[in-house]
Amino acid sequence: MIHTHPHPGDILKATVFDALDLSVTDAAERLAISRTTLSRIINGRAGISPDLAIRLERAGVSTARFWMTLQTNYELSQAEQRVQPTVQRLQIA
Repeated sequence: MIHTHPHPGDILKATVFDALDLSVTDAAERLAISRTTLSRIINGRAGISPDLAIRLERAGVSTARFWMTLQTNYELSQAEQRVQPTVQRLQIA
């Protein structure tokens, strides 16, 4: 089991943009997203939104569900690494 999931932006850059030799500017234009936003995503400073996931699917890059699953797995792995407060079980009497 992977304890530290890679940021989805790393996967997007390596498997799509680098593989297709697309610059951030060109990819952003094709996905109708700002270059700044896309740069933040591939540099791990922002996540893949549901809207971007849909755009990636429409651009022929896997499914929106795939990208959202990667994002969720990343966020959960980050949360698991942080100190969490003590919680009490929720029980129905």
